[in-house]
Amino acid sequence: MRLIRIAITFLFLASINTGFSQDYKVHSHNDYKQNVPFWKAFGAEVQSIEVDVFYIDDKLMVAHELNEIQQDKTLERLYLNPLKEAIALKMVSGKEIQIMVDVKTDAYKTLDAIVGSLKDYPTIISNENIKIIISGNRPALEEYVNYPDFISFDYQSIEPINDTKTLDKIALVSLSFKNYSEWNGKGRLTVDDYNKVIAVIDKAHELEKPFRFWATPDSKSAWKAFTNMGVDFINTDMPNECVQYVSSLKERVAKNTIFSKVYKPTFESDKANRAPKNIILMIGDGNGITQISSAVLANNGELSLTQLKSVGFIKTQSADDFTTDSAGAGSAIATGQKTNNRAIGTDVNGRAIPNLTEILSENGFNTGVITTDEITGATPSSFFAHRTDRGMVAEIASDLHTSKLKLFISRPTTTVTNIEASGFEMNSNIAAIGTSKKEKVGAWFADIKIKSLEGYIEQLSVATKNGLSFLNNKKKPFFLMTEGAKIDSYSHENDITGVINESISFDKAITEALKFADADKNTLVIITADHETGGLTIPQGNMLKHEIEADFTTHDHTGVMVPVFAYGPMSQEFQGIYENNEIFHKIIKILDL
Repeated sequence: MRLIRIAITFLFLASINTGFSQDYKVHSHNDYKQNVPFWKAFGAEVQSIEVDVFYIDDKLMVAHELNEIQQDKTLERLYLNPLKEAIALKMVSGKEIQIMVDVKTDAYKTLDAIVGSLKDYPTIISNENIKIIISGNRPALEEYVNYPDFISFDYQSIEPINDTKTLDKIALVSLSFKNYSEWNGKGRLTVDDYNKVIAVIDKAHELEKPFRFWATPDSKSAWKAFTNMGVDFINTDMPNECVQYVSSLKERVAKNTIFSKVYKPTFESDKANRAPKNIILMIGDGNGITQISSAVLANNGELSLTQLKSVGFIKTQSADDFTTDSAGAGSAIATGQKTNNRAIGTDVNGRAIPNLTEILSENGFNTGVITTDEITGATPSSFFAHRTDRGMVAEIASDLHTSKLKLFISRPTTTVTNIEASGFEMNSNIAAIGTSKKEKVGAWFADIKIKSLEGYIEQLSVATKNGLSFLNNKKKPFFLMTEGAKIDSYSHENDITGVINESISFDKAITEALKFADADKNTLVIITADHETGGLTIPQGNMLKHEIEADFTTHDHTGVMVPVFAYGPMSQEFQGIYENNEIFHKIIKILDL
């Protein structure tokens, strides 16, 4: 399984271009105002630290205003001594960091004092990874060359510099953002402001120096906008939060490259007031409304799923916990009873409860389970097994042998052995299952053999299409549960790329179910989730670029309601808001069992 996951992850990464190739840098603005100056920014791994300095009574004092000066807060004590200590402890090795000294008093006297002080710190001025940049009050531009090599300057203009030696003394270009826009960091820049800001960034980069805005809005939206626009140093008063956010953009922004071709249902049999012959239940594990939204927005604004008209929501709490696991939720849907987390097809006292495949088999139905998880996983096993704990995988595997299933397709698992003895013909070609005449068939997905992401994503739809053909060819009513299991896995990992790809895969399977229902005209399709995973939000994105930014609040399940979509005869029964175990009772009711 580990090799399979590694192979799939490689395919995902190879298919995604997030657009964040630029190396970000963060500038801790007015750092001396932090509750722990220098060390907080240094620990956050910012690349630039700003300090305002007054030269008063032969001392380099750190403060924003003259009346804020405190005698013990000097440049040496707050910044140079800590930096010297960090070098001694080898904390600076391999890191580039700049100290920007914003001079508040006379440029020449203050800078002479700074140079004199720095000469007492040879480990700082000789370190090739450390820059001392003078900002604020500065000497005349042509005089920059008169200062030592360990001093460079902040250039606050975009006018060309023709003298090469002077240009070499420039380390950074900085301008006030408010000269170009009054944007407060909420919502988006206006088109006019965006164009003005981009133009000035491009002009500044013609100097071939890194660029920074000051007086900027300080929010995630602003940080992302500046990163996208090519600002080299992101200005912030929240160094930890900014570094954490900007450094994670490559992982949290996905650009979708594979799409689900949207199927438009006919609606000929939808909401027909008659009992359906067949039931297709589809469960997207962990597939909350935001996971669905991410796939919709990455897939040109729609999915086959979002064409449906009968929509409801289910509450997912288990019998013993506010937040369910897949076992408790799967068992509630499969048996009609709320039960404890980790329980598979058993009630709160550990007693077995009949599930849908068993009840329907007794009433003349053929039944099947398809999952992108192992067949002994919590959700699929809830439809054929009865165990008090989902961890009892050997016992769950033995329940597969005695189950009523005519079909199963899942990931390979070493816990299921000698399944042929129970009458299953194991087929290595899932595409051939649709024409099989055998009484019972099974198959394993073989991800490691898939050579492209497209091939991987098509697997569930191919299995669903052929599973439906196999069951339909038996000329009896059938029940099929199809699970897109890995939406949950990637939500646990806070991996938006994986979530979108698995959601596209699930929607392709939904397309096959809807096509079958339209052709058959007597099949009800129910699509839901067992729970939401990851506390996913999608604060930003770009639909034209199929780009989604994700923000996860947890690595675990959440207690939010999840949607139910239905299509076909009696689909209207699944509208509204209700408990997850009611799905079972609604199925039993509409089949008049």
